[in-house]
Amino acid sequence: MSLLLLRRDVEKELVNQQQVAIRRWHLAAIGANASATRTIATGVTLAACLLASSAAAQQPFRMPPPEVAQPAPGGVRIAHDGLVANWYAASRRAASRPPVVLLLGGSEGGIGAGAARQAADLVAHGFAVLHLAYFGAPGLPSRLNLVPLEYFDRALAWIKRQPGIDPRRISVVGASKGAEAALLVASRHPELHAIVTGAPSAAVWPGIDFTGRDTGSSWTVRGKPLPYLRYGPAATSMFDGYKTGLATLPEHRDAAIPVTRIKAKVLLVCGRADTLWPSCPMAEQVQRAIGPKARVLAYDDAGHAVFGPPVQVSAAAYRSLGSLGGTAEGNNLARADAWPIILAFLTS
Repeated sequence: MSLLLLRRDVEKELVNQQQVAIRRWHLAAIGANASATRTIATGVTLAACLLASSAAAQQPFRMPPPEVAQPAPGGVRIAHDGLVANWYAASRRAASRPPVVLLLGGSEGGIGAGAARQAADLVAHGFAVLHLAYFGAPGLPSRLNLVPLEYFDRALAWIKRQPGIDPRRISVVGASKGAEAALLVASRHPELHAIVTGAPSAAVWPGIDFTGRDTGSSWTVRGKPLPYLRYGPAATSMFDGYKTGLATLPEHRDAAIPVTRIKAKVLLVCGRADTLWPSCPMAEQVQRAIGPKARVLAYDDAGHAVFGPPVQVSAAAYRSLGSLGGTAEGNNLARADAWPIILAFLTS
């Protein structure tokens, strides 16, 4: 199957799922059942902190189950050492020892079509890719809550055992909650080559179960939850909860991702119009902490969908790109500008 046909197939999957990926928040500040809904493409990660009143919590919002997509042509399902992933060997045109990307989706869970499109494009540009599920798949946590970081250690160990890859050029790519995970993983693995994040975080945030409850930390190490930032008080939206929570980071430094431990170079891509969480302020915090090894690409008319290959304007998924900030055109132009930079960053 040609790369063009593969891209079209993945875009069709995005369109089919567009109506089932919904975000909802509760207006905790007024303590009522008032809520709002918004439909976005599954390819856009949904860092859905639901700030629920007690009345609204009696009728919790239910997300559809995460998708665990079968590998695209040329890929194989990996179910080894507790891992759930799709593995794509580099194309035959790739270098004899190709670089490898560990690809992480966001709070949509499972192995979604949006990141699958990124995997296809990375393979077409000479990378081998392990597209890893870390919750919402058989044998894994059912929700993004208390996910062991040791799971990612096992994924990297599996990659290193694959014949023919370049062990000096193993990188991690993730968006939204996947970006949070990518930076945490990088802080534990000095051997990594590069880290690329879209709509990133600077802190550990609560887990997500779409009921509005504080579920504790998203991540654990050696069975212990990592310290995390709580959403700010009296927040009236998801963005407000994250923004006011982020303002408390100076008092809760143990919740900051320890990015100063990262030895790899880091690229952070964000949209200044992000309406889900303040990804550009957090990207800039990470850059300041790391220093010259980190670079920020910030786009004024883009939001949470800033990350990934550009979408065909004729595709139905294109219309949803502005659902979490910015315009569809602005997000797609940002993608068109950033994606070649990302590919070069991972290769160099």
